Amino acid sequence: YDDWMEHSTWLSFMRERLLLIRDLLAADGSVWVHLDDAEQHRMRCLMDEVFGGRNFIASFAWEKDKGRRNDTDVSTVHDHIHVYAINPSLWAKERNPLARTPEQVARYRNPDDDPRGPWLQGDNGTAKSGSDSARFEIQLPSGRLVTPPAGNFWRFSRVNFERARLEGRVWFGRKGDSMPVIKRYLTEVKEGVVPRSWWSADEVGHNQEAKRDHLRKMFPVGVPFATPKPERLLERVVHIGSNPADIVIDCFAGSGTTAAVAHKMGRRWVTSEILPSTVDQFTLPRLTKVVNGEDPGGITKAVGWQGGGGFRTATIGASMYEDTPFGVLLAAWATNGRFARAVAGQLGFEFQPDEAPLC
Repeated sequence: YDDWMEHSTWLSFMRERLLLIRDLLAADGSVWVHLDDAEQHRMRCLMDEVFGGRNFIASFAWEKDKGRRNDTDVSTVHDHIHVYAINPSLWAKERNPLARTPEQVARYRNPDDDPRGPWLQGDNGTAKSGSDSARFEIQLPSGRLVTPPAGNFWRFSRVNFERARLEGRVWFGRKGDSMPVIKRYLTEVKEGVVPRSWWSADEVGHNQEAKRDHLRKMFPVGVPFATPKPERLLERVVHIGSNPADIVIDCFAGSGTTAAVAHKMGRRWVTSEILPSTVDQFTLPRLTKVVNGEDPGGITKAVGWQGGGGFRTATIGASMYEDTPFGVLLAAWATNGRFARAVAGQLGFEFQPDEAPLC
């Protein structure tokens, strides 16, 4: 920012919106804010102020560009997504893990034809921290006696090891002469995996994918934004942070990516856009195509979307305030009951203009 006034105005603008968002969140809800390097550090400070630093969940780095620009000092290829929750412990119970990739599933093997199915072997059963009680001697099937190397400890207690051995859940290698490993069966581990903080373009898409492979096909004449977000990115966000029938809010609609993804994934949604021209040219046509099943791009095939549902639109009226030489004042046209009626509507009261002593 060129000067402090511009910086201060931005801070005030964003603080007001974060306060509104905070009040709208469900008890297990979360807020996800996408920013580039120029703004993300200020936003972290603001979000700590509004939501509390203890409610910080994570900051994800998204690889928005797989290429490299040589016409700049540093080729910036990633953006930031900051996540905060109202109640992190409750959010952790409700949030959804990611599905295991084929590569992750392939790590579970069954070299000994265990009837309980594939299991994770790992490197060995030792760790670099522990207590002296975790350095007991174990006799291998080959007859050799082993203990963890110096400075290492067993990952299991003696009791747990003996129980696993009786249950046939210990692997000593094909020749029965390797360091023991207690098996972790694929059928017993949690469904899915915890998301990592680095989201590659191969996993969730990049700007050019959204622009070239989706929006240009949907809107052949004029692409609305230079760096649109891919639907695969929003799919991951919506999947982790919500469940079907939950409400997803996007305060900056743009081309409508978040709403489109939420709709295809069976969520309810609310979105807003300040420019009527953007709504008319892009947001509304795109969401109409989604409802009609006429959007084959994005995550449509991945989630099996064929159309359905619907939405309502509302046009927000002009501001009842105006900026004057004496400060921000109520507009002249908003007097004589108009402002009172609007306030009643905002607060959910029935407007009764003839009630005494106050309407």
